[in-house]
Amino acid sequence: MDQEVVCLDNFATGRHANLNEIHKSVGEQAWSNFTLSEGDIRQPDDCAQACAGVEIVLHHAALGSVPLSIEQPELCREVNAVGSENIFQTAAKEGVGRVVYASSSAVYGDEQAVPAIESRIGKSLSPYASSKHANEIAAEKLATRQMAIVGLRYFNVVGPRQDPAGAYAAVIPRWISEFIEGDQPQVFGDGETTRDFCPIANVVQANLSAALCALPTGEASPVCNIAMGSATSLNELFVILRGHIAAQGWCSRELQLVYGAERDGDIRHSCADITSAETTIGYQPCQTLEDGLNDTVNYYLSS
Repeated sequence: MDQEVVCLDNFATGRHANLNEIHKSVGEQAWSNFTLSEGDIRQPDDCAQACAGVEIVLHHAALGSVPLSIEQPELCREVNAVGSENIFQTAAKEGVGRVVYASSSAVYGDEQAVPAIESRIGKSLSPYASSKHANEIAAEKLATRQMAIVGLRYFNVVGPRQDPAGAYAAVIPRWISEFIEGDQPQVFGDGETTRDFCPIANVVQANLSAALCALPTGEASPVCNIAMGSATSLNELFVILRGHIAAQGWCSRELQLVYGAERDGDIRHSCADITSAETTIGYQPCQTLEDGLNDTVNYYLSS
């Protein structure tokens, strides 16, 4: 569509190399419409520079780790809560028409209902969850008829380019890396924890829909679950990944998980009701979990 794109990033969790891959993928003409602004959402001046003249903001800057938030709660609050409110307020001042931001399934906390419905949340189980709930409260406060703010409660996103290294790595890239390196994959708990894993292609579709759709009357700050609407246990996930990787000769089909202690702040079962996303922003998952996992495995095996 020939849009001009401005990216604000301090690369605290990302890598310049990811942008290099996109540059190669889209070509020089499209890339000429891209501007990188290196800065921090905790700094209002950086937010103002990035939002100037912008029509739509897609806000995904965050520290997205529950364990990290428990270890460094103040840093989590500053980045995720204060930083997001900076984005919302700056967007309003700059005349932005719509903001789409990343919330999280973590806001459901100790709510036991499965599937999760947007109107029913429980007590937060981590500073990360609290910071994302704070985003939703701020959005409700700041949204107007002139600037809608749409929240997308992502469940467990699956896709290429997630960092497999470090103590806070997501389970899928970490396991794939362990398969490739010949290490023994490990899991927190008994493996019967369930998650609603959502391929990144569906997240992209949700963002485009949320940014461009006509919202229902009176919906200035809707929040929608973005997921597949189905649950997969970590044991089941392990078997699927092992099958994909073993088929390409990188590990044995007999490889087994090592089970460890449960982790503080983790939710036992997570699955989304995606009805609201379907009706409010026109969300429709465009990729199956199996295909998303296959794309993810192929990315890491070819990297």
